[in-house]
Amino acid sequence: MGRKIRLSGKKNPRLLFLLTASSDSKGYFADVSRHFGDRLGCEVSALYLLKNKYSQKQIEKIILSADIIYVGGGNTLKMMTAWRKYGVDKILHKAWKKGVIISGVSAGSICWFKYGNSDSRKFKNKDAGMIKVSGLGFINALHCPHYNIEPGRKESLKKIMKKTQGIAIALDNCCALEIVDDKYRIITSRKNAKAYKVYWRGDCFYELPIKEINEFQDISELLRKNIK
Repeated sequence: MGRKIRLSGKKNPRLLFLLTASSDSKGYFADVSRHFGDRLGCEVSALYLLKNKYSQKQIEKIILSADIIYVGGGNTLKMMTAWRKYGVDKILHKAWKKGVIISGVSAGSICWFKYGNSDSRKFKNKDAGMIKVSGLGFINALHCPHYNIEPGRKESLKKIMKKTQGIAIALDNCCALEIVDDKYRIITSRKNAKAYKVYWRGDCFYELPIKEINEFQDISELLRKNIK
């Protein structure tokens, strides 16, 4: 978490929490505010997109004035639908191009990718399967969070990738992908947490561990299918 603050270059950066995926949960905001605000010294605010009425200009001002954007977990499909309805997707693209640090967890990490492996249907039907959700496309890959924890993640990703071009980045809990410019590295906070590059080549399925190396690597290599 502290890496985001260091990347901002500020002692007390303005952190904007987007909690659309959790239906603007105020309890979620309280938890994030305690961690990033009380513990790490950020000026924490939230965009309550579903509960408050904002003009397009107000939304843009709130987002573009942030040093760090942190997107919370929840219903990815609901979040992406709301973002597109209110133009948040386009404003986040402006923020990204401006150099605002963008980050998130679960649904909040899926959103930055072209696609995601999502459990959005389970919010209405606990027996529903995983689905492929379209994200913002800032990273040209599909993303699968909670790879080692949630039942059905691995098998559903294998099935989804059969019909998806390119690669998927699958992350165990306590594992993160950090991207700075055109470089990346894998960061973990638990010994056995891992990241994987997942894809099909013809009839062969690949699930390749991505090494945790302190030095940044070329992201173009990460997003490319390995040559066999």
